[in-house]
Amino acid sequence: MKINFVISFTLFSLLVLTTSPPLPVKADGGQLDQNRKEIYHQGWIDLNKNGRMDVYENPKAPIDARVNDLLRQMNLDEKTCQTATLYGVGRGRNATDIPLKDELPTPEWKHKLWKDGIANIDEHLNGVGPNGKSIYATDIPKHVWAMNEVQRFFIEETRLGIPVDFTNEGLRGLAFSTATSFPSELGQGHTWDKELVGEIGRIEADEARSLGYTNVYAPTLDVSRDQRWGRIEDTYGEDPYLVSRLGVEMARAMQKNYQIASTAKHFAIYSIAKGAREGQARTDPQATPHEVENIFLPPFKAVIKEAGLLGVMSSYNDYDGTPVTGSHYWLTERLRNDFGFRGYVVSDSAAVEYLYNKHGVATDMKDAVRQSIEAGLNVKTNFTPPEDFVLPLRELVKEGKVPMQTLDDRVRDVLRVKFILGIFDHPYVDNANRAEKIVNSPEHQQVALRAARESIVLLKNDRHALPLSKDIHSIAVIGPNADDDNLTRYRYGPNQVKGTTVLQGIKNKLGDRVKVNYAKGCDVTDEHWPQTEVLPEPLTDKEREEIAKAVDVAKRSDVAVVVLGDSPSTVGETASRTSLDLPGRQLDLVQAVYATGKPVVVVLLNGRPISINWIDKYVPGIIEGWFPGAQGGTAIADVLFGDYNPGGKLSVTFPKTVGQIPYNFPTKPNAQWEGEKTRVNGALYFFGYGLSYTTFGYSNLRINPLVVSESGRQGSPLTVTITCDVTNSGTREGDEVVQLYTRELVTSVTTYEKSLRGFERIHLNPGETKTVSFTLSRDDLALWNRQMHFVIEPGKFKVMIGSGSEDIRLAGQFEINR
Repeated sequence: MKINFVISFTLFSLLVLTTSPPLPVKADGGQLDQNRKEIYHQGWIDLNKNGRMDVYENPKAPIDARVNDLLRQMNLDEKTCQTATLYGVGRGRNATDIPLKDELPTPEWKHKLWKDGIANIDEHLNGVGPNGKSIYATDIPKHVWAMNEVQRFFIEETRLGIPVDFTNEGLRGLAFSTATSFPSELGQGHTWDKELVGEIGRIEADEARSLGYTNVYAPTLDVSRDQRWGRIEDTYGEDPYLVSRLGVEMARAMQKNYQIASTAKHFAIYSIAKGAREGQARTDPQATPHEVENIFLPPFKAVIKEAGLLGVMSSYNDYDGTPVTGSHYWLTERLRNDFGFRGYVVSDSAAVEYLYNKHGVATDMKDAVRQSIEAGLNVKTNFTPPEDFVLPLRELVKEGKVPMQTLDDRVRDVLRVKFILGIFDHPYVDNANRAEKIVNSPEHQQVALRAARESIVLLKNDRHALPLSKDIHSIAVIGPNADDDNLTRYRYGPNQVKGTTVLQGIKNKLGDRVKVNYAKGCDVTDEHWPQTEVLPEPLTDKEREEIAKAVDVAKRSDVAVVVLGDSPSTVGETASRTSLDLPGRQLDLVQAVYATGKPVVVVLLNGRPISINWIDKYVPGIIEGWFPGAQGGTAIADVLFGDYNPGGKLSVTFPKTVGQIPYNFPTKPNAQWEGEKTRVNGALYFFGYGLSYTTFGYSNLRINPLVVSESGRQGSPLTVTITCDVTNSGTREGDEVVQLYTRELVTSVTTYEKSLRGFERIHLNPGETKTVSFTLSRDDLALWNRQMHFVIEPGKFKVMIGSGSEDIRLAGQFEINR
């Protein structure tokens, strides 16, 4: 990793040195004339305006030397300003308490705290919330000009010219008004496509940097272990290996050539709040030390070590009584010392404040600042003025309660990332026309369509209910999510982009030759929801009337497509649930449509697994579409009518009832008696499950070697190669996700029944065979032992390859000896 880092940065430095620092652009996208301050020179910028090239201004100097030279010149005020976030214009605690009221620099800025610099500005002019109607958030050339003007203030009007790191969100694409809209992260997880997720990361980074953002808060590396939890939609799924592999591809692609920084979240153990009750502090996660090491930490460890992650967001929650953001163990001993993290840590919003006003481990804000800085936090973020953190920190340093060396260490990390990103040498976007050309471009939309298609999972297809024939006269499209464009927009992604709904996608697919009848039928939730989850209410007259309209539409059609699922009110941040059933009157609606006797298929657009037991029993065709992004309606229509063969696989388990929770993969051996009649056993749909319009055969398992030494072979590291052949034995081309699972048969501690250790999504034409190969390494085969260390325990290992965790097609063994 270090060698790759040096090579990549050297190439980047050569690129920087061959050109003069670009000047900002005009609001119309044209080039500005020579800047009014003579600080811009061939190949460097006189950031401290002293007329000579200091070490930190020299692009040829090593990064550590540049950081040290800059730190030596910084005073206390300048150092402390590099430890706080300034939230973008209009964002605040409430409508009257807004830290940044200006879209562009004003004369007052020279009297604000950030006259001495700031670590980052978050979500500036991205179209979210109060700035959504700003011309600078919707007109791309004007947006680029405005971002350059803000950066110009920090370059030209602060003493040392330290540039700002423009941060932004990016879970379904970049959080910008018109960025390319991708499926939710959970939808991306269901593609099981590493190359595709990397392509999404590349596009997101390219769009971000072209718009002036240099740091994106993605990916989410939380492993979702409770289906009730609202933010499950923002995760890749429930398995640590799957999350790790997709997270590595995303972060690596985002940071290629250090175009932007990837800041992964939320470290650590954030995704298992007790009973999925989030509150405001995500307190009391229920996870044993073994679960922490085997389930929750591996994604962060992998992405840091393999992708050179430049950013980590520390989480709100505590673990075993210690809040993570105030923990030296988590932010320093584990993150930096164990995992080798070399970027900077930013707090989740209000995580520092929670040390005293939620967790109660600090006496006041000043004490919370001290604890977090000592723990290893670099930058505090919240919808509050940066003074709330910076001023107490200055007092703590002056009082000797925070050593200057500690402050220097925290600032050094922030500066290092800024140097790595090249924004000291190229602080401005120099081509607004490029941003206008690539943001949500046709090429990027094609990748989004591919992602939407690949995220779709075929859950049921009895009697070949799907695909639907195009040779029909009429079709009913029914349901609250059939024509809801709001599902396209998202707080942590593109927020003003228009998408294609399922209704629109079907109309586009069928044209005028088929009559498309539409009825909403009901809303996602009823008027008394969420109270009706625990105290059901009878249908109102209005609700009966809307369902009756849908029934009439179904009766007048040859087939009915019923589109059900979630909305932002039922899933998302702070939207955990007590039930996994369809919310509102949606089950009443589909039952009424089914009772017409017309052929029915169901499409789910949702953000968590839903217990659709009645639908699974009676409806012959079920498609899971998740939140598929702006291209979702087109992708769903492609699958419904057979123009695309679905190949997605579940990255989360679908329980039959909420009472089965916790129910996840991987799992320990089942302790219940087989055949017990009084309990609901088994999942509705298991991890790794997904059907296709074609069939696949597995054969010719090879394991090499069958016996290997713990120390490896002939001086090489311990590896075992697993190979098999996969054949498309059906009549349609399609994708198959080949999954590799392992289990050591006898161990010193109990282990999981199966552990995912490899997967490949492959495309096969009818009759085509491909060979798929996996290589198991020491890390894949090690376990967390009783002495709390990852070790190889010699013994026999079972290898299982199949189409899902409960659909194993091939099995074999190999042995590791001493």
